[in-house]
Amino acid sequence: MIAYGRTKEVQENYRKIGGGSPIVAWSTLQARGLVDRLRARGHDVESALAMRYWNPTTDDALKELEAKQVDRLLALTLYPHYSVATTGSSVAELRRAMKRRGTRLPLEVIDRWYDHPGYIRALQERTRTALAGFPHGVRPTILVSAHGLPQHFIDAGDLYPAHIQATMKAVLAEFPELPSVLAYQSIVGPVPWIGPSTDKVIDQLAESGVKDVLVIPISFVSDHVETLYEIDLLYGEQAKKLGFRTFARAESLNDDPLFLDALADVVEPRLRG
Repeated sequence: MIAYGRTKEVQENYRKIGGGSPIVAWSTLQARGLVDRLRARGHDVESALAMRYWNPTTDDALKELEAKQVDRLLALTLYPHYSVATTGSSVAELRRAMKRRGTRLPLEVIDRWYDHPGYIRALQERTRTALAGFPHGVRPTILVSAHGLPQHFIDAGDLYPAHIQATMKAVLAEFPELPSVLAYQSIVGPVPWIGPSTDKVIDQLAESGVKDVLVIPISFVSDHVETLYEIDLLYGEQAKKLGFRTFARAESLNDDPLFLDALADVVEPRLRG
């Protein structure tokens, strides 16, 4: 029912960012960069991309890896912060797909890397580059925007908000002179979600007299509708109407070499085992 009701709205949002999401393209490049680095370090590895709700599916990825005759599986989430709703759901689907297919390969899972030093460094470098684009002497407020999560997951003990806050603290330790605030975006449906919401925080910043804002999309490792439409267009228009002087976004990690190095560093210890 939710998908049916939101289809036209979502189609229009994707039209505004070029007619589709680049997430599969970026994820493919990330996988390729990861494999290249691991092979350069002497590891015999293959990769396949599995999307939770789109193509290529988990079954597609398993079929591809089985055809390459791999002898074990290492699942790496592209969600740095663990949540039962994201990584938990994806790993559960992987196990179901393996059972459906009769896949009996040994499976290991890397289900979180929110505090990995390389990941933190990559985010800090993206932040530093974005700050260099502000006029000399301007001290923008850093708005850390993470993907939202229904409150009932948090009430049940989900680790996601603690992981988000840990990443934020580590990244912003490099910029202690700048004010900062955390918010959550991409909130849909009638159930309560974790807050505060990014749009409300933008309103609050305007009311307090803030004129310059840098958004760091902390839980997204590549560009897609949440960055290109929601932050750049939707929140950008909101900020313009509210009279912000500058409203900018740190570039997504995408295929940044520092980030790909970090992914290789996350994976390599498991390969040594």
